Amino acid sequence: MTKALIISGELGKIVARQKSSKSLEIGELLVTEDGSSRIIYEVTDLLFGSQISQQNLELMSGLKLEHDLDNDLELLDADLRMYGLALLKPLLYINGPNVTLCKTLPKFFAEARELRKEDLEFLSKPENSLCFGKLRSGSKQVDVDIYLPGKEVFSHHILVSGTTGRGKSVLMSNLLWDTIDKDYCGILILDPHDEYYGRNKFGLKDHPKKENVLYYTHNHAPVGARTLRININCLNPSHFNGAVFFSDAQKQAMNAYHKRYHDNWIEAIVLEKPLDVSFQEATIGVVKRRLLNLLDLDFNGSQLFCNGVFSLNTGETTVGDICNELELGKKVVIDTSSFSGSVEILIGSLITSEIFYKYKRHKIQGALDEKPVISIVLEEAPRVLGKEVLEQGPNIFSTIAREGRKFKIGLTAITQLPSLIPRQILANMNTKVIMGIEMAAERQAIIESASQDLSSSSRSIASLDKGEAIVTSNFSKFAVPVKIPMFTREQKEVKRETLSFSGVGL
Repeated sequence: MTKALIISGELGKIVARQKSSKSLEIGELLVTEDGSSRIIYEVTDLLFGSQISQQNLELMSGLKLEHDLDNDLELLDADLRMYGLALLKPLLYINGPNVTLCKTLPKFFAEARELRKEDLEFLSKPENSLCFGKLRSGSKQVDVDIYLPGKEVFSHHILVSGTTGRGKSVLMSNLLWDTIDKDYCGILILDPHDEYYGRNKFGLKDHPKKENVLYYTHNHAPVGARTLRININCLNPSHFNGAVFFSDAQKQAMNAYHKRYHDNWIEAIVLEKPLDVSFQEATIGVVKRRLLNLLDLDFNGSQLFCNGVFSLNTGETTVGDICNELELGKKVVIDTSSFSGSVEILIGSLITSEIFYKYKRHKIQGALDEKPVISIVLEEAPRVLGKEVLEQGPNIFSTIAREGRKFKIGLTAITQLPSLIPRQILANMNTKVIMGIEMAAERQAIIESASQDLSSSSRSIASLDKGEAIVTSNFSKFAVPVKIPMFTREQKEVKRETLSFSGVGL
């Protein structure tokens, strides 16, 4: 079914004339054939074309508008004189079993038809596959699942970017659902909106392999969940990097207390115990007030009390338990909805540091190959990866962004403002799921750091509707347009558990 005819252009920007009886959309996939070879294109822009001069077009439109010539004004062979033009970006060149990037021009007047499922037979399901959704052609869905190798994708970091309401959470829910019954990866999810587990709605708890999902919450843990309590002695000064800003003098004071009092260093600061070195009283006072406020602590002059998620007497094994579960390929959801942003980052920093240094030890011992890859899911990633935050010093998340893949640990960063993340970190995010972004500066930031050339895709990104995305990855041959399925019970074909009373005789 021919939809357009190639008429001119250059490599990377082919011009095709649209058939008058067919419609084309931005993002639509077309194919031209030449013997046994095919080229797949993406429509990147649409414009009008005409054989009538612009001056005459303006005259004719004036007559039609000012003299009401709706029924009298006719063009001879209107379909031939007025037409639509489409700009096409070649994506792939297919010649038998060989699939490469397109480095050749199509023939003049080559007929471009719509994409068929058979054109994508080269797409295969990789080992440890991770499903991102269905292939999309414009706004239409093609019945082809898009997979990437999950093990590599998670360890080389994922960035999910899009304006609010475009489906970032739905995408993450689908990705997490897809991995629950697979043990090649453990995933730590810091959930500031308490939306992934599904406490009061359909969620990860409804997966047939729900025993692989562990849910920690500080708010009335439901049946099967665990109460989140972390012993205050598990904290060390480096965990606060990225969570709270401390000056150099304040950091030195914290490190001095940690060195002198070890695990009891926070209690020592609050109770103002003596040190071998002296600091200004104001410095200690600021550190003390910030720790009291951040950790929700009280003291009566000689004794410390904990009111929040941190505890003096319980939670000694919480961080270790979470790390062990991640190491077994479990998916751990931490409900941080009741915490401030700083406390959420502090808890994330604490757990992430522990698992990172544990995997470092595995590598030294030669046991890393046997371990599953670990991914840390971060909402609003610029809070810990933003330029302003990193100007104050590195934190565990920026460390993982730079060198985590060597130790099979990656980030899954979610943001609607990728321009706030430094370019070198964006470039390290080797898989990007780009959803609708209206702000030009944000589009530019992500286009410049994409794994494939998206320089002509700015308009395509701006026009992405809810649930539509472009996946660009080092592990994909081209930037793949995808349609993300809804995350509902019906979509996942999960039947509600029904209680049977057949054995009860009344």
